[in-house]
Amino acid sequence: MKKLKSTLNEDIQLFTSIQKGNKKAFDLFFLKYYPRLCSYACQYVNFDNSEEIVQEIMIWLWENRNMIKIESSPIPYLFRAVRNNCLRQKNRDELKNKILTILYNHTNTPYDNPNFYIEEELIRKIEKSIQDLPENYRQAFEMNRFQDMTYKEIASHLNISSKTVDYRIQQALKILRIKLKDYMPLLIGLLT
Repeated sequence: MKKLKSTLNEDIQLFTSIQKGNKKAFDLFFLKYYPRLCSYACQYVNFDNSEEIVQEIMIWLWENRNMIKIESSPIPYLFRAVRNNCLRQKNRDELKNKILTILYNHTNTPYDNPNFYIEEELIRKIEKSIQDLPENYRQAFEMNRFQDMTYKEIASHLNISSKTVDYRIQQALKILRIKLKDYMPLLIGLLT
């Protein structure tokens, strides 16, 4: 118990030094937690993505050190940030795969046709349109479309009514149909 308390105090002191701009403290912190955070991230994404996600979080931590207000240990905060970023990455990957599957199933375009390469641009537009949705619409939409959750499951998870879930998803679809109207023939499976 003393060892745990000692480590907790060391982490808080280290983080306080980081907030004051102490680069050596950041280096120590990075060396101490980078492997643990990468290992944790590997539960959600592949190793390369886990390293990239953890590096981005560590860079963000350094760049925003003055704005971060953490009263106790920053470690739970970092693990939560890693988990959230991993889940976001996983959702993006699933979205990309789902879109490619839909496009592949709804077109007879051979791979050597130049139009095939427009798909990457379309995927970016779809991802951006989904990310631009109001947070509560996006969350309900992604849970339904990419995590295959029912309205009832989403309602239970978000602690809202099924009618609210239905409304949010319908509004998300309405917004996406407007933003992506030029691509509707290709997106029938995603937006219906």
